[in-house]
Amino acid sequence: MPGEPQADCLFCKIVGGEVPATIVRETDTTLAFRDINPQAPTHVLVIPRVHHPDAASLAAAEPAVAADVLREAAEVAKDDKLDSFRIVFNTGSGAGQTVFHAHAHVLGGRGMQWPPG
Repeated sequence: MPGEPQADCLFCKIVGGEVPATIVRETDTTLAFRDINPQAPTHVLVIPRVHHPDAASLAAAEPAVAADVLREAAEVAKDDKLDSFRIVFNTGSGAGQTVFHAHAHVLGGRGMQWPPG
């Protein structure tokens, strides 16, 4: 059920403290941690504490939490002193999503090309 922790979800396990992560920020509604396979000098994932499979479903069900994720992404960039950064939401396996719990990638610290991927 959306919003409820999922036993087979890696990010729900990180939220629950069952799986370790390098946490850089946390609020009542979000958790931000370093990606274990960074694609830039700064690569932090910002996730909602509630489970939704992707950004679109999170935004539809809990728009205030989706806004919290974006706000925290900006705070991560500020904490890492980034002048420029990218916030990426992958939705679906064809777009590169591998963990089906909504999350934003905050990437920065190097030049970013366009189009990505």
